[in-house]
Amino acid sequence: MTYDAPLPADLQQWVRDRMPGRARVTDVSWPRGDSMVWRLVTDRDEIYVKISPTPEDYAREVRGYAHAACALSPGEAPRLLAKAPGLRALMSSSQPGRVVRGLLLNTAEELLLYNLAGELLRRWHEHPVPASPHERAAIQESVAGQAREAATCLESITSAHLSTAERDLVRRVRDELPHLAKELPVVYRHGDYATRNWMWDASRGHGVIDFQKSAHGLAIEEFVWLFGAVWATRPDLEAAYFSGYGRPLTDTERQALLLFTTRLGVSYLHTGIAKRRTLLIDRGHLVLERMVRACS
Repeated sequence: MTYDAPLPADLQQWVRDRMPGRARVTDVSWPRGDSMVWRLVTDRDEIYVKISPTPEDYAREVRGYAHAACALSPGEAPRLLAKAPGLRALMSSSQPGRVVRGLLLNTAEELLLYNLAGELLRRWHEHPVPASPHERAAIQESVAGQAREAATCLESITSAHLSTAERDLVRRVRDELPHLAKELPVVYRHGDYATRNWMWDASRGHGVIDFQKSAHGLAIEEFVWLFGAVWATRPDLEAAYFSGYGRPLTDTERQALLLFTTRLGVSYLHTGIAKRRTLLIDRGHLVLERMVRACS
């Protein structure tokens, strides 16, 4: 093998046992500390090798690959080729296309992409995987934790950085979100169904990658990043998405989406202030301002 970046020694041996011959190895990890992903290219093939950050992430991703194989059509997601629990390593096929985040598309292509993305997620959510009582309890505790986080933000210096309308919204997160959550649909989620994990190929259509966060959860949380980052200023893309998803949000779901996204915004702001990270502060203000406008 030839390397732009070396594989860890034990992972290298595992790969050699499954991919004899020559391959070029390139580190394609996301720019964050726990991301470890490599692309291996041979004369005939391209595959990806990943080390999951934790045993829990590894188990979720293995289960996510199995779910994708059952719920999605061939070519819409990569296939799991090999796994090594002791190394927390996964080997997968490549997914055709380019990552959507940052990709320049015309309006017609965007509308088609978002429609297909909603349609794919509908099939992912509809494939039956019943949640256990333990999983349902964990979901409710997660929501309660988000409400507590909102309360912490209101009681900290972060509160001084909020407008009156923003503070009122964060109070609603604290007071209303745990009750709303009890009325919301539970599904087996992709868990990170955002544009950085969408693939687009003009001839093949839409695909999805990265199942590390796949788990049971509230369906509405699947839409939070999209609502705060995209749909707040592009209602046409939201409409295309839910046309593909097959149904509009209920009033309860839309109220919950507003509050979950408010929680995300104030979390960005709180973390940015604590760690003096201007990017997070600006992101938090942007999301919160958008949520206030969504209420008007």
